[in-house]
Amino acid sequence: MGDFNLALVIVAVVVCVIVFLVNVYLLVNYQHPDDANQAYFPKFVVVLGLSIAAISILMLPADVANRHACRHAIYNGACNLTLPMKDLWLAVYIVDAILVFFVIPFAMFYYEGDLDKSMGTRIKSALMWMVTTAIVCALLLGILYGLVGKVDFTVRHLSSSTTAFPSTWTFNSNEPCIKNGVHQCSAYSASPSSEQTWTMRTTFPEYVVALATIVGSVLFAIFGGVGIACLPLGLLFSFIRRPKAVITRSQYIKEATELGKKARELKKAAEDLRQEEKGGSKGRKFRKNVKAVEKEVFQLEEDVKLLEEMYPQGEKAETTWALTVLGYLAKLVLGILGLIVSVVWIIHIIIYLLIDPPLSSFLNQVFIKLDDVWGLLGTAAFAFFCFYLLLAVINGAMVLGLRLVFITIHPMKWGATLMNSFLFNVGLILLSSISVIQFCSTAFAYYAQATAAQEIFGHTLESLRGIKYLYKYNVFQIAFVILAGLTFVYYAAFGWRRKTPSGRFQLST
Repeated sequence: MGDFNLALVIVAVVVCVIVFLVNVYLLVNYQHPDDANQAYFPKFVVVLGLSIAAISILMLPADVANRHACRHAIYNGACNLTLPMKDLWLAVYIVDAILVFFVIPFAMFYYEGDLDKSMGTRIKSALMWMVTTAIVCALLLGILYGLVGKVDFTVRHLSSSTTAFPSTWTFNSNEPCIKNGVHQCSAYSASPSSEQTWTMRTTFPEYVVALATIVGSVLFAIFGGVGIACLPLGLLFSFIRRPKAVITRSQYIKEATELGKKARELKKAAEDLRQEEKGGSKGRKFRKNVKAVEKEVFQLEEDVKLLEEMYPQGEKAETTWALTVLGYLAKLVLGILGLIVSVVWIIHIIIYLLIDPPLSSFLNQVFIKLDDVWGLLGTAAFAFFCFYLLLAVINGAMVLGLRLVFITIHPMKWGATLMNSFLFNVGLILLSSISVIQFCSTAFAYYAQATAAQEIFGHTLESLRGIKYLYKYNVFQIAFVILAGLTFVYYAAFGWRRKTPSGRFQLST
């Protein structure tokens, strides 16, 4: 058993190092050229945040493997060589909350500060915003923890008398107690009056994790429900709308001229908006116009990319076109696989979480059988399904960001992502990762039973006073399935159509 846990520790360290290196690679290749050799603090926050999010997702499979290390022990305390998963969970999620509510907002305020001002002024302004946020969050957490920071466990009061150790055993299902009387020692046959509520105060770290999970669950239900449908369908419709052939040079010149005209119009609109901002106009109409310009710029960039695909240039034009075709074929394959995974997720949620009692443990049994084939195969499949949910949340945020006025667009593009967009998406990933873990620990409760994650996100969270009913009546799961169903219908009916820019800006001046 000691050798198994030593191997588990080595694997955990190696995985952490790999995650860190992968995140550095993503930062270097996604960053905008304007951020090269500068903005080092936001970059550090991005790498740290992505690493924490990835490690937190991987910790649940590690928690399962950690529990399996002691499956032959008579009781959990008999195996004291495993990883201290509960302490690790709390540490990771406290760091997660600090990054989301304090460090990332500070980094964004600092990065988006007026470049005409000195560094000290920008740091002072960012600190003021962060301190204000910290005070508000601390007061809110303190008040809530003092008033309702308790858990209410429903238990049954069972009792039985004692007797001398017998030479023969005569107990059966009809007489489970020692001696006859009014004792209740069977939880199955005890009367409803034996139920009692056992109240205790939860620890403050667990309460912080619980509240962060609630915020993340709201985002998860909305963005995840939309994204789990849009993620595979977006890939499939991208293949359907793909360029079928290379256009002629005259067509390319015509389209490029139109895009150039559109770009000049957008530049003029952006300059007018900047003049309005300097004049103190930051009302609702101004924000609406900014949102409209952002949408048009995003659409223009997509049109430019599509035009470059339809008319590859240079000495390796044929090779470029061949790679473009292969890229769309890859989207088709990934879209089909993603659609299968999305449908399997929806089916599992319905038959295991929403129907009481569950019709089947479904994916739980699949993971267990995969573990029987090879020790880490079920764990790897388990981690894949959790990561897929996180990708669905990010995709849902991107899709809704292009359609809702109150959501800021922060696209992630290879070689053209500014640090504020990086920070925004990292904050979203961190906040959603908590709820993804909670959701997975509930959806795969049979496979992940007796783990530290289930103790935190299952017993404590689902018994927390004031919010336990959200989980008791599966509010987030129901919202997730409804939004997924509506998005499937809407996207299948209208998603294949190509969005055309409106070209209308209602400027105040």
